[in-house]
Amino acid sequence: MGWQECSQMDEKLKFIARLIEGEKMAPLCREFGISRKTGHKLWGRYKDMGNEALIEQKRTPYRYANKIPLQVEALILETKKEFPSWGAPKIREKISRRHADIKLPAISTIHAVLDRNGLVESKLRRRNHAAQDMQGTHLSNPVNPNELWCADYKGEFMTGDKRYCYPLTITDHASRFLLSCEALTSTSGDFALESFIRVFKEFGLPNAIKTDNGSPFANGNSLYGLTKLSVWWLRLGIALERTEPGHPQQNGRHERMHLTLKKETTKPAGLNLFQQQEKFDNFIEVFNNERPHQGIDMKYPSEIYKPSERAYKGMEPLFYPFHDKTIQVTKCGRICEKGLKVSLSTAFAGQEVGIKEVEDGIWVVSFLDYDLGYFDRNNSRVEPVDDPFNKKV
Repeated sequence: MGWQECSQMDEKLKFIARLIEGEKMAPLCREFGISRKTGHKLWGRYKDMGNEALIEQKRTPYRYANKIPLQVEALILETKKEFPSWGAPKIREKISRRHADIKLPAISTIHAVLDRNGLVESKLRRRNHAAQDMQGTHLSNPVNPNELWCADYKGEFMTGDKRYCYPLTITDHASRFLLSCEALTSTSGDFALESFIRVFKEFGLPNAIKTDNGSPFANGNSLYGLTKLSVWWLRLGIALERTEPGHPQQNGRHERMHLTLKKETTKPAGLNLFQQQEKFDNFIEVFNNERPHQGIDMKYPSEIYKPSERAYKGMEPLFYPFHDKTIQVTKCGRICEKGLKVSLSTAFAGQEVGIKEVEDGIWVVSFLDYDLGYFDRNNSRVEPVDDPFNKKV
C-alpha cells in the first residue's frame, strides 16, 4: 500500500529515525508497506543529503525550528542590553529600523532567545516547583522497588511462521523483577501504550522510567524528543530518564536480562507469536521466582519486589487556573482558538495545555508545570525554549 497518504513526510521521518536507531531494513520495509528498493533509495538519499533528502515535503525537524543566525541572536541580545526594559516587539522594531536589510525572526522567536539567555522575568505562578526536579539526563540508581523501571525492546527475531516478533520488556531496577515481556508485532506506540496500561493496572505506577532514545519512547524530530507515550507518562506523574545514544551499558541490568532472555526463549523460537508468548511467560515465572540473582545477594526478585502504592487510575482533565485559557491540543498537534492555528507537536494530541499572554502579543504554552515555548499571532508554530525536561535527544 506504500507510504500512508495522510502523512507521507511523517512516515518517512519515522522510517529514517528507526534505521538510525539500528533497526533492520527488511522488517521496517514490511512494516511500512514499501519495497526494500524504495527503503534503500530513501536511506541512500538521506546519507548523501541529510534532511535535504526530504525537502520535497518542505519540512525540517522541529528541533531546528528556532535556529537563527548567531549574528542575529547577538544583535537581539545587544539591543536588549541597550534597552533592558524593552520586550520582544519593541526590540524587533528597533532592529528593523536600524538594519532594514536583515531578515528578522518572529516576535515569539525573539522572546524565546531572550528567555534562553535569562532575560525574561517569568510572570507565571507555579503550582508545584517539585516537578522541576525531573532530570532526564540524570540516571538514578535507586535501591527501592518502583523508584525506577526500565523498558526496552529486545532485538526483533523471526518466529517459525516467518513473522517478526518485537519483545517489549519492563523490569524494576532495584529488585530485577521482570514485570512484563510481551511479544508484539511492531514497535508501535499504541501497542506499547496498551502493554503499559496492563502493567500499571497490575503493579501500580513507578516514580520514573528509563529507556533509550528509540521509538516509541523518544523521537528526535519531535518537540523536546517527546512522543505520545512519554507525554502520557508525564501526565501520570512518571519522570523520564533516557540513556545516551550509543551507550546501552547505562541500562546494563536490563541488557543483561535480555541476554538471558534471548538464550532461553529464542533458540529455538516459538512456531508463532502465541507459542513465543508462552515461552516468555515461562521465562518470567522462573526469572522472578526460581532464579537467584547475584546482584541482590542471591535472592529471587519476587522476594524483594512489591507492587507500587501508587495505583493506576487513568488521567483526569488538566486545568490551568493561572493561565488565560486551557486548550486541548488537536489530533494534528495544533492549538486552535478563534481562528488561531499554532503547531505544537502531535505528541501532545488530545492533551490539555495552558496558554498565557506574558507580553503584549506573545503567549507562553505550558504543559503540567513546564513552559514549552512561545508563539504570537504572526508565527504559526510554538518556538521552543531551553528543554524544560533537560533532554538531549
